[in-house]
Amino acid sequence: MSSNEATDIVITHSEDKPGEKIYTVEVSADRAKAAEKQAAARYAKQARLPGFRKGKTPQAVIKKKFGAAIREGVVHELVEAGWKALLEREELKPIAEPLVQDLKFDEGEPLEFTVAVAVKPDIELGRLGGFNLVRKILPVTDEMAEAQLEQVRRQHAPWVPVESASPQEGELASITITPLDEDDSSEGSQYQVVLGQGQALPDVEEKLKQMLPGDTVETDVTFPEDFHEESKRGQSHKVQIALHEVKRQDLPELNDEFAKEVGEFESMETLRTTLRSDMESQIRREADTQVRQQLIDEIISANSIDAPRPMVQRMLAGLAQNYQIPDDQLEKFTSEMTPIAEQQVKRNLIIDHVAETENLVASEEDLDEKVENIANSRNVPPGQVYASLQKSGQLPELERGITEEKVFDYLMGQSTVTEETI
Repeated sequence: MSSNEATDIVITHSEDKPGEKIYTVEVSADRAKAAEKQAAARYAKQARLPGFRKGKTPQAVIKKKFGAAIREGVVHELVEAGWKALLEREELKPIAEPLVQDLKFDEGEPLEFTVAVAVKPDIELGRLGGFNLVRKILPVTDEMAEAQLEQVRRQHAPWVPVESASPQEGELASITITPLDEDDSSEGSQYQVVLGQGQALPDVEEKLKQMLPGDTVETDVTFPEDFHEESKRGQSHKVQIALHEVKRQDLPELNDEFAKEVGEFESMETLRTTLRSDMESQIRREADTQVRQQLIDEIISANSIDAPRPMVQRMLAGLAQNYQIPDDQLEKFTSEMTPIAEQQVKRNLIIDHVAETENLVASEEDLDEKVENIANSRNVPPGQVYASLQKSGQLPELERGITEEKVFDYLMGQSTVTEETI
C-alpha cells in the first residue's frame, strides 16, 4: 500500500483489480471547514431574508436556512478537488467516469471517500504467432453475378400503377391497417409493403393477395413467435385492412443504354465485369475479416487475457446507445451481448498492446497519406477531406483503422495463412 500526502489532501492506493485501481481520498477537516465558510459567505452575499439587509445576514442564520444546500455544494467541491489531486499525483489516464463510494463527512471531521478508477490494464502476451490460419474464399459463380445484376436492375426500375389487379409477390401495396380490438383505441397506420419480402405479417400478405385496390376487409391476424415485439408473439388481433394502390416495377432492358444510366459504363459487358469484380473484392474483404478473427481467437487462447469489467460495461453502454435499446429491454440486451463485448474488449487490448510495444500506432504521416488517398479517389483537395473528417469526428476512427491495419500486417507475418476455396 502506498500513500501520497499533501497539506490538506491525503491519497492512499488501496487495491488493484484487472482494469481498475481503488484509492481512498481524505480531505482535511480544515479545508472542509474553510470550504463551508466560503459557501456560507456566498449565500449570505446573495440571500434576502426578512429582517436582514442583503449581504448582512449572520452566517448562523444562513447555515440554518441553507445548511443542506451548502453541505451538498461543499461535498461536490471537495470530491472534485480530491479527484483532481488523484489524477495529477498518480498520473492516471481513466477510460471511464470514476465510481465514488463510501463517502463520509461528519461535522468537524475530514471528508473521506473511496474511488474506483477504470484504467487500461497492463497485459503480457507470450505468444503472438506460429498459428496455422485458413482464409476461406467463396468463388463468385455466374448465378451469383447475374443475381447481383438483377438487384441493380430492380434498384433502377420505376414503380408503375397496376389497375384492377390483386398484389402479387414482388409488387408494392399501399395499405392502411386499423386495429379493431375493443381494448385498442389506436388509429389506422399507413404502410407501403413489397409482398414476399417479409415487410408485413404473413396473414396480412395472404389477405392482400385476395383484394383489389379500393377494397377494405376485416380479418384476424396472428403475430409469429419470432415477432420483434415480444409482448405480441403468438397473439391474434382483429384488424381492418384497406388496399389503396398496387404498383409493380417496370424492369429496364439489360443493354448498353441501361449500363450507361447505371454508372456511365461503356457497355453492358463492362457493367457485368465491374459488378463481378466488386463482388470478388467484397468476398475477399470478408475473408480477411474472418481470418483476422481466427488470429485473435488463437492469441486469446494462447495467452491469459481478462476483459476488465469497467471496459466491458463501457462497451455494452456504447452498443446499447448505437442500437437505441429502450430501458425495458436493456437487461436482456446486456445479458445477450456481454460475451460479444468481452471478446471485443480482449481484441482491443491485444491490438493496443502490439501497437504500443512494436511502435505501430498511426502517425501523422500515415494519416496524411490516408487522407490524400481518399481525396484522390474522390477527386477533391486533401484539405477538404481532412476538414470534413474533422468536422464529423471521424478522424479518430480513421487513425484507429490505420493502426489496426499495421498491427494485423505485423501479426499475420508471424503465422502461416493458407487459402481455401469453399
